[in-house]
Amino acid sequence: MAMSAGPAEDDAPMSDINTTPLVDVMLVLLIIFLITVPVVIQTVPVNLPKVVFEPTTTKPENVSLSVRATGGKCEVFWGQTLVQPQELLDRAVVKLKAEIDKQGGPTAPGVELPEAHIRGDVNTPYRCIGGAIFTMQRAGFARVGFISEPPAGYTAGRL
Repeated sequence: MAMSAGPAEDDAPMSDINTTPLVDVMLVLLIIFLITVPVVIQTVPVNLPKVVFEPTTTKPENVSLSVRATGGKCEVFWGQTLVQPQELLDRAVVKLKAEIDKQGGPTAPGVELPEAHIRGDVNTPYRCIGGAIFTMQRAGFARVGFISEPPAGYTAGRL
């Protein structure tokens, strides 16, 4: 690494550029990118299920709830009837007990418990839907699902 000041009698500006610092910086950046790119690109293989929207088969013993919020107050509808939280719990317990008794009691083999299907409005806060879920689970419903609407123009099918 030598440095030349040029001829002493010449007052012309020096036009040579010292490229050594530029090359040093470029080599350091190249090494950094060579090390970090494989780390960033690394992925975790995950086998996702290949399913498409499947229409729900509604059984007569299943409970259909609709939840919405109006004026900051949560409203839960059992079918088409507006119910209060305690009434929802009471109705759910009675419904579940009646279904279990109809199938031969809790010790009968192959007892199929009914499900609770909850349909929530888009603007409904989670506390309303979460309250309905909690109430149905407290009543004894083991399966609580959500009813959603497929995108416009979507046809159901399997992959």
